[in-house]
Amino acid sequence: MSGARFDWAGLLRAGLAPLAQGGAGLRPEEFWRLTPLELRLMLGRGAGPSALTRAGLAALMADYPDTKERGDAGPGEPE
Repeated sequence: MSGARFDWAGLLRAGLAPLAQGGAGLRPEEFWRLTPLELRLMLGRGAGPSALTRAGLAALMADYPDTKERGDAGPGEPE
């Protein structure tokens, strides 16, 4: 076994701390019923991509502005 220690205090803070303090805001009985995967997903540390941020949305909107050019009409819209 390696010398690395598991951060129980950090894990408990992450699960039990109020949402306003960056935790999941769980009650103790809810926390202890979670699987490690469920807790990881709730804390935003899943294997999937991170959520789109406001800055990311602004960058996409700047790169791909909404314009109405001839031939760009969507389905059911007049050209």
